[in-house]
Order: sequence, then structure tokens, then C-alpha cells
Amino acid sequence: MLSHDFQPPFLNESTSVSLHPTLREMQLFHVEMEVSLAGRTLEQTFNQNPLLPGVLLVRQGAFVGMLSRRQFFAEISRPFGRELILNRPLDVLCHLIQTQPVIFSADTLVFEAVQRCLQREFDLLYEPVVVELTHNDYRLLDVHDLLITQSRIYELALHMIQDQNEDLNRANAEITALNDRLKSENLRMSAELAIAKKLQKLVLPQDAELHAVEGLEISGFMEPADEIGGDYYDVLVGESGAKIGIGDVTGHGLASGVLMLMVQTAVRTLIELNITNSVTFFDVLNRTIYKNIQRMKACKDLTLALLDYRDGTICLSGQHEELIVVRSHGEIERVDTVDLGFPIGLDQDIAEFIAQQQIHLQSNDIVVLYTDGLTEANSIYGQQYGIEQLCAIVQQNRHLPTAAINQKVIDDLHRHIGTQRIRDDITLVVMKQK
Repeated sequence: MLSHDFQPPFLNESTSVSLHPTLREMQLFHVEMEVSLAGRTLEQTFNQNPLLPGVLLVRQGAFVGMLSRRQFFAEISRPFGRELILNRPLDVLCHLIQTQPVIFSADTLVFEAVQRCLQREFDLLYEPVVVELTHNDYRLLDVHDLLITQSRIYELALHMIQDQNEDLNRANAEITALNDRLKSENLRMSAELAIAKKLQKLVLPQDAELHAVEGLEISGFMEPADEIGGDYYDVLVGESGAKIGIGDVTGHGLASGVLMLMVQTAVRTLIELNITNSVTFFDVLNRTIYKNIQRMKACKDLTLALLDYRDGTICLSGQHEELIVVRSHGEIERVDTVDLGFPIGLDQDIAEFIAQQQIHLQSNDIVVLYTDGLTEANSIYGQQYGIEQLCAIVQQNRHLPTAAINQKVIDDLHRHIGTQRIRDDITLVVMKQK
């Protein structure tokens, strides 16, 4: 049986090749010839199809081997080769040659097939290979076509690498230009943040102001999580005594820092106006901050506690963290402020929530104000510092000056945090009755 089912080699300038083609994707030759046919029939087939690299040999339709063009013409070129081969069945020629064909699966990668073909003996290097499409369905592949395909894969890969390099160079140029712009923008933003940070430090109470409060020894500490913090504390002396405030704006960063500055300005303004009634004071302050937050379109508010101090008595109002009192003999009192106020800037009218609580201080009694960045600071194991630890450190060091107590707490806090970055603003104010 003779079956012609092939076309000229598929490789030409217009053919596209992927980077990982398989033998199935190549155009294969399909010529089957019964081994019972005479060699002259095969000669005629080769002469009629000069590009045919070989034929598949079958016996009653079943594949038994392969004869290449090179092998066939080499044998008939020998002395008496034509007389010996052309008039006899092809089976005779198969016994003379006795070469086992190389058989590949159709899913074999071209790269792998080339490597295996190049490992053959030199005289078999360019022999065509057999490709099995499915069970008992075979085709022939010209090794010359295989090598050209491999060459085109390398060429395609080279072009792709060159194109990628050009894309990378363009992207790198764009990134460089963007980095230059970002550096310029970062310099501008850093300058703005530095100015805002400096402004924030400028409005913190100075040592002279702290020392001006008659009857109290006061020390304060503030450490922002970012360049600009959202914590607030102040000590302001007025005609009716000293007003000491501590607050915590939600979040931290520029917007929180700006809001903190607004609160400081508003508090000082109300003190200058000699507003002494706590309900009126908080009501006006809250309305001012609330309207500014609405204008800013910011989701911000703050807890705020204000202490009016005079002659050993504290009038506490506003909602913030607990106020800690450590008596001179070591007793600890914790004053909850949840019922003394309402978050500032959260609602326009908070007057009905404002209340007062009086605390009387004796000589060497200590009052501690703080923000949750201190008590909620985590260790590397996720354990919070906690108000109990804060109370314990103050209690242990109550005989020291307020600046030393402050430092003892901060040192203990940093020991607790370890090498981790601070995640929230930390503020601590320690006061001692003289």
C-alpha cells in the first residue's frame, strides 16, 4: 500500500514559531509502503517527491520500520545494488540495513528532540525520525527541518530578549524620571512636615510655663509615631489658676497633627476669654472643632480631658483615659472619665454630657495623665504595656522628682516594646503636689 499525505517543508519566512513548540506542531511527512512491494516502487516514489526524506514501512497495515532516502540510494549505488534491490521486496532491504529508527512522541519538545538526535552516531545524524501521533499512527520528520526550527527558536528568543531589554530600558528611564520627581516631591513634603513638626513642638508647654504653676511640680513627655503626632497636652496659667489638658486625636500623621494644633489654639483662646464654666468651655470648643472637621472632610475626633488646678484641688472634666492618682503613702486611685464628657468633634452638641469631678491633693501626691499609645504599646509577643504596669512604676518611684518618674516610665516602656517601631503617639504628664 502506498499512501501520499505530505506537503513541502513548512518552514519559511512567514511561518511563526513559539518558544516551546512540540513535534506535533511541525508539518510531518506521511508516506506508508508495504514491505512486500518491490524496491523499484520506492525508487519511483523518491524520484517523484524529491523533498521526501523517507517512508514508513508497514506489513499488512502495521508499522514495522522506516527507510530513509539516504539509506535507499546508498544501497542501490553499491555494485550490483540496483539488480539486488529494485526487483526484490523492500523487506530484503530492511534486513540488509538493520537500523532501528528513532521514535519520538508527538508531544516531545523540539529542543529535546534536537538534543537526542545530535547524540546519534555520525552517519545517522541526519536520518529522519519517526513521530508517533497516537497509538499506531506514525509520521516522518526531516531532521533538517528540526534543526531549522531550533535555529528559528533561538532567533525568536534573541529578538524577544532584545525587545524586552528595550522595554526595560524605556521602563527604567520612566522610573528614573519618576524617582527624580518623587525625590523632589518628597523633599517638598519633608520640608512641609518638618515645619509642621516644628510648629507642634513650639506650642508644647515650655519649662518656664511648667514651673509657673504654683503648688505643682510638672513634667511632660511626647513621642509621635510619625513625623507629626495627634496627641495633645498643654499647661496654661490663667487668672483662676492653671488649666492642664491632655487629648488624643484619632490616628496620627499630618491631619491629626493639624487638628491637635486647632485644639491647642481654641483652648488657649477660651482661657484668654476667661471662660471658667466647664460646660460652656467644652461646648464652645467642641462646636469650633466640629465645624473645622466638617470643612476638612476628615473622619477625625479626639478624646480630651481638662484639669483646672488651684490650691491643691483638681476639677476634672472631659472624656479621656483614666486619671491616675498615687498618694504619698503609695495608695493608687484610678479615676474613670467616661461619664465626664464626650469625644470632641464627633457631634455638634455635647453640652449635656459634660460633668466634673473634684480631686483633693495632699503634699507629695502624684497625678498621672497619659494617652493610650503608652498603655496599649505591645511587646514582641503582643502583650500590652497596660495601666497596671504604669501605676506600678510610678508607685515604685513616687519619692523621685516628676522628671525622673517620667523618665523611669519611658525607659520601662521602651524595654517592653524592644526594637519594634512605635505604632501610636505616646504622651505622659506627671504632676506632684508640692
